Formats: sequence, C-alpha cells, structure tokens
Amino acid sequence: MTPHDDTIVAIATGAGRGAIAIVRLSGPAAYTVARRVATPFPAAPRVVSRGTVHAPDDPSRPIDHALITAFAGPASYTGEDAVEFAVHGGPLLGALVVEACITAGARPAQPGEFTERAVLHGKMDLVQAEAVADLIDARSRAAHRAALRQLDGALSHRLAAMREMLLHVDALLAYDIDFPEEDDAPPSLARVLAACDDALAQVDRLLATLPAAALGRDGALVVLAGPPNAGKSALLNALVGEARVLVSDQPGTTRDAVEVLVDDEPFPLRLVDTAGLRASDDVLERMGIEVSERFVAQAHVVLACAETDAALASTCAAVGARTRGVVIAVRTKSDLHATAHDGAVEHPEQTAQVAVSAVTGDGLAALRAAIRVAMKEQVATPDDDTPVITRARHEAALRRAGDELRAFRAAWAAGALPAPVAATHLRAAVTALESLIGAVDVEDVLERVFRTFCIGK
Repeated sequence: MTPHDDTIVAIATGAGRGAIAIVRLSGPAAYTVARRVATPFPAAPRVVSRGTVHAPDDPSRPIDHALITAFAGPASYTGEDAVEFAVHGGPLLGALVVEACITAGARPAQPGEFTERAVLHGKMDLVQAEAVADLIDARSRAAHRAALRQLDGALSHRLAAMREMLLHVDALLAYDIDFPEEDDAPPSLARVLAACDDALAQVDRLLATLPAAALGRDGALVVLAGPPNAGKSALLNALVGEARVLVSDQPGTTRDAVEVLVDDEPFPLRLVDTAGLRASDDVLERMGIEVSERFVAQAHVVLACAETDAALASTCAAVGARTRGVVIAVRTKSDLHATAHDGAVEHPEQTAQVAVSAVTGDGLAALRAAIRVAMKEQVATPDDDTPVITRARHEAALRRAGDELRAFRAAWAAGALPAPVAATHLRAAVTALESLIGAVDVEDVLERVFRTFCIGK
C-alpha cells in the first residue's frame, strides 16, 4: 500500500490533444502546493476562479491561464483537501502543470489512488469504488446501467442488510453461549433457520445475475451462418450501420469469423459473420468453415441466412443440429426475391422467419425485435430491485458466504455441532460479506483493485 499522508497529483483527463486538460491535486498539503503554483488562489471552496498557473513561487514564468477550483476536505471526492486545474488541452500543458506541482511538494499519483483515498476516508465503499472503474470501462448501455446502480449503492445496501441480519443471528447465538444460566430461552431453531434461509436466498439471487452481467459486459453472441453468397456480410453491415465486412459476389470471400460489438437492449450484441457453410477442398476455406461451426455451437442466437425458402429450410436444419442457441430463419435479399413471407411471421420449426434486405433496410427492425425475443428466452433479465454482480471478486466472496451459510444451516438443523462451533461458519459468512465492501482489513484486495484503475482516477 502507498502512504496516504502525502499530497498527490496527476492528469485526470485523457492523453493527447483536446479542448481541456484537468490536473487533480489531493492531500494535506494540496492548498499549500496550489498556492505556490497558482495566482490568485480561489477565495472560497467550490468556486471556480480564473488564474495563472506558473513555475513554483515565480509568477513571472507562466505556464497557462486556468480555471482553478478548490475543494475543502472532507467535502471532496477523496475526503481530503483537493484542487483541480482546468488548463488548455494538449500533450504538453498538463504535464507542465504536474511538473510544477511536484516541484512544489506533491508526488505523482499511482493508478486509482484518488479513488483509493475516497474509500479510506469513507466517501464510498470498495464495491462502489469498483463501480467507478466499471463505469469508465462500460462499452454498452447494459454495462453502464449496472455500474451506475452499483455506484449509487444498490449492491452495497443489499450486502450491508445481509450482514446486519447475520450479525443479529450471531448475537443471539453469542448470548446463548455466553449466558447459558439466564432464564431467557435460547434462540429457536426455526427462527435461526429462517434467517439463514433468507440470507441464502439473497446470495443465490445475486449470483443468478452473473449470466446477465457477462452479457452486459461482453455482449450476446449472435452468429450469422449460411451458405456462401447468402448475404451474411451485407446483413452484418446493415445491422451495424456501416461497412465493416468485405462484400463480394465471389463465393468464399469470408474466410474467417469477423466480430463487431453493437450496443442494443437489453444486452449488447456480438455480431459474428462466418464463412459460408459448404463442402470445400480449399484448405483455407475449410479452416474458416470449422471456425464457423465452433461459433455456431457457442452462439446464444444463430441467424440462419439463405435467399430462398428451400435453401432456408436446409440451412436451419444444418445449424440447428450444431447449436443449443435459438435459431432465427432469415431470408436475405428480399428485394430480389419478394414472396408472401416478407416481414416477421411464425415459422413451424423455428422461433421466427424474417425476410430482410440489406439494400433497402426492409425487415431489419423485425429482425432486431426477433433477436431481443430470443435473448429473453436465453437469459433472464434481472429485476430492477436486484443489483448485478459484475466482478469475479464479488462472485468468489458470495460463493464463500453461501458455502459457510449452508455449512452452518446443516450443523444447526441437525444439532451436530455445539453452538460455538456452528457459529464459526456464520462468522465466516459475515467476514466474506465484509471483505466485499471493505469493512475488514483487506489491504491486499485494495492493492489489486486500485492498480487496475487509470492514473488520475
């Protein structure tokens, strides 16, 4: 762990050329350092002031004109005195301001050190701090939504309530252990088991959100499969809204799988264009077909693409035997082969049949709707009251808590262990929950969590 009694500085905006660069300063000497490099210093906290950033103690050597804001601890992001300098963006100016602050007494911040200090000063817990990183890294609305709920404390409040419930049961057991001679009756078997079952149900409910969290982060795998020249690449480009895949009338143009992540609701989509499924003696094409078959086997949804109804039936049968995902029959090039089946209609063998045209855009909205319906069949969307588990650390701690609760329940229900021994499982479950929110000494966990952050955050 790095020391937290000094003052740190870092650029808090992205590298490169831009309109504004923000330099963040935090620590017990933040005001002292800022006064050495900025004139005039803001007259009051949280009031943006225009000033000049200059070499330490030398206003005659200006670096830039800046907007300067002071934040008095504990009413700041880190809980410490902090100052932010908004200077003109560019590869040099921010670095010069940081250099001036270091010369004036600050040191360069480590990755995630500002947020780490916020946790240590009680501004947020560890789960909320991880949500800050998740919010920055979010690539989809689903991931953004989950991170924002976590940052607002949805998961923290749920974990804290579970912890309080288990501590109450532990207190009942402790009273019975420490004061066996008292006239009060020991905690009833049913009361303890009911509390344990409630906690287990909440643990299982949180763990059940893992598939949805994975889809929100990585996207649902939607594979376009079918014979060569079925219009798969053109369809992918149409769904993406731009040309991402080479389109040609020459069969076998697509030799490898091409992935594109597209944001959608309720989950983003990993659209994968694959090599045409057919028998081939070409070694490279055969390798591409094998890759296609592997993607089809792993897919949540397969778009079985073909130009005619006869070819479509054959394609659906071929891919249906290779996947556990939902197969959607997609009749491509509807502008060239118009039939009575245009639009989304019921199909006796598949989830739906959709006729689309990558040229005119007809049927694309119906296809997107069919994919959303298929995804709801594959993965349950968590209800609004249940926060989503987004990290392996969360999963490991919850599984550990669940295992300890099950061990306690079995021992308590059977009376197989004395109360003091059975209670050790209960306390271990509480400790697992506390490690999640950082309520116990977990310096090694803090070290791992915050070193994955960007510098300046």
